[in-house]
Amino acid sequence: MPSTLDPAQFDAPELLLRAEQTLLDEGLQPGQAVVVADGRFADVGPAAEVRRRHPQAREVELAGHLLMPGFVDAHHHLTQSFGKSLAYGEPSEIFSRIWVPLEASLDDEFVYLAGKLAALESLRGGFTTVCDAGTRAPGDIAALARATQEAGLRCVLGLICNDGGPNATAERSRDILARADAFLSRWEHAPLVHPSLAISVPEAACDAQLVAVARRCAEAGGVFQTHVNEHLASVERSVVARGRRPLELLGDLGVLGPHALVAHATLVTPSELALLRDTGTAVSYNPVASAWKGNAVAPAHLMDALGIRFGLGTDATRSDAFRLVEAAETAQKLAFALAVGDASTGGGWRWLEHATRLGADAAGLGTRTGRIATGLAADFLLVGIDTPELCTSFDLGWDLVRLGNRDQIAAVFVDGRMRVCQGRPVGWDAVPLMRSVTERARAAAARAPIRKLHAPSAEHRRRHLATNRAAT
Repeated sequence: MPSTLDPAQFDAPELLLRAEQTLLDEGLQPGQAVVVADGRFADVGPAAEVRRRHPQAREVELAGHLLMPGFVDAHHHLTQSFGKSLAYGEPSEIFSRIWVPLEASLDDEFVYLAGKLAALESLRGGFTTVCDAGTRAPGDIAALARATQEAGLRCVLGLICNDGGPNATAERSRDILARADAFLSRWEHAPLVHPSLAISVPEAACDAQLVAVARRCAEAGGVFQTHVNEHLASVERSVVARGRRPLELLGDLGVLGPHALVAHATLVTPSELALLRDTGTAVSYNPVASAWKGNAVAPAHLMDALGIRFGLGTDATRSDAFRLVEAAETAQKLAFALAVGDASTGGGWRWLEHATRLGADAAGLGTRTGRIATGLAADFLLVGIDTPELCTSFDLGWDLVRLGNRDQIAAVFVDGRMRVCQGRPVGWDAVPLMRSVTERARAAAARAPIRKLHAPSAEHRRRHLATNRAAT
């Protein structure tokens, strides 16, 4: 079993880390060393050469460990994570019945607490970066930014800019755009917060607002986020109201492009796939969300073959990165590959890449993180591979997809600092935070006008048993 790590080992201005395996662009490599200094990878290469170039660095040997890029969650809702169990068993389009009323009930203090807990959950699950699609909670989004920064999580933070679509007024649109400009400027140089603008769904904004918000992101070098083609109902509403499907509408408005990140895209036509490819638009492929509450699975393997950019996202379901990559492969196999006899379905490595390097690219951070490479932010994981699950591996890359899990993550580093060690945050106690969120969560749910269509598991079971008894 890998030895227990001591955070004090890693407290030095310049670290030279020698892991048993290192996941580089060319794949898993033994005998490598990585130097971390000033929050970045200062050097990467064969251990003897790196040691010769950095004789003063503190050397830490990591036998039984893999050093790999941190995972990127390309689609999250940090202020929904605490209420994820409210959505179990619910049909699609839960935003209007659960998420909108729940988030509207949150004050700044609870946004901060719930956001910090969600950030810790992401870090424990191996995510060093999350792309948050925006919260509908009233108040200052700075509460959420403070939460992610304190936890040490890199965050692409979306500000929702809905103007009401058909109910929009020129004054309301101007006020929202002014707020968007102030938001982009406020967080432009923050080390761990990367500002983004979002429209929840295209129907939530008028055409002019969609164009204006997307243009601001393109000019600022940020990411424009929106949900598209996720559910049949939303596609049909768009056709009725705007005469086009959501992706078609965005394409006709010129909103798509390398600055755009569209979530889900599960219901896509051949022409819409071509549109995504030709515009360079990125997609968040959210396989667990499809299983929990979707109408379909995005054709991610086909997207990869067509050269469509995409990352993997949790959609605030389960912040366990290894289980996410397994779900990504499994969903493709069950939805598409089995029927055509494709046993490989991406060969394992493909899903690791879309969860790290290509996920960072989709989130607009491809030049900052997602890889173990000189000059990039030192966002990485130490994963125990001397374990019963992995010690006999004949194909570690694929086994990470099939057998990896959160328990094997020994440490999580963001911006060169250890943030989580053996599943616990470094430098602060999470227990009071957990207790506080637990107490407040029930009060928040109780005062929000949530409308659930399915009973909790225990009640569902009771009704099932009662029905069976009556039938016999």
